[in-house]
Amino acid sequence: MTDVRVVYRKYGGSLHWNHPGRLLGEDEHGIWAEIPGGTVARKGEGPPVTWETTAIMLFPRNAWWTASFNTPPHRAEIYVDVTTVPEWKDGEVTMLDLDLDVIRMRDGRLILDDEDEFAEHQVLLGYPPELIAQAEATARWLLDAVGRRKGPFDGTHLEWLARTT
Repeated sequence: MTDVRVVYRKYGGSLHWNHPGRLLGEDEHGIWAEIPGGTVARKGEGPPVTWETTAIMLFPRNAWWTASFNTPPHRAEIYVDVTTVPEWKDGEVTMLDLDLDVIRMRDGRLILDDEDEFAEHQVLLGYPPELIAQAEATARWLLDAVGRRKGPFDGTHLEWLARTT
């Protein structure tokens, strides 16, 4: 498996969550990677955080989001970040985190998270109107797709999980 560096930044370029992963392959939904339990991540230059459970991440080719499919006992089954379209270069995938998150908990609850942070950053970071509109439209689409279990949120990740070490 090929290693990849996953790098989220905030609008304006400041470093956000970043961690290593392993490429698993690609399909019609995008590029899949494993983030094994025990992976050490950092939020910006903050202290290291060790992830206890494995996640399978999906980076779509032309969509404004990235998804993490978490293994139990993680409470969030699916955690989708609204982002700019992921860009690949020199073993790294990079995108801007646009604050909004769509989360499907293991008990089935569907959550749109960080609306307050999104509103605050529109002013603080100066999000342009087209970025705001795209992020809001993406969040609406994700709420429907994740909530109704439309592909790739329909268990497709289990095939990729089976390929992990």
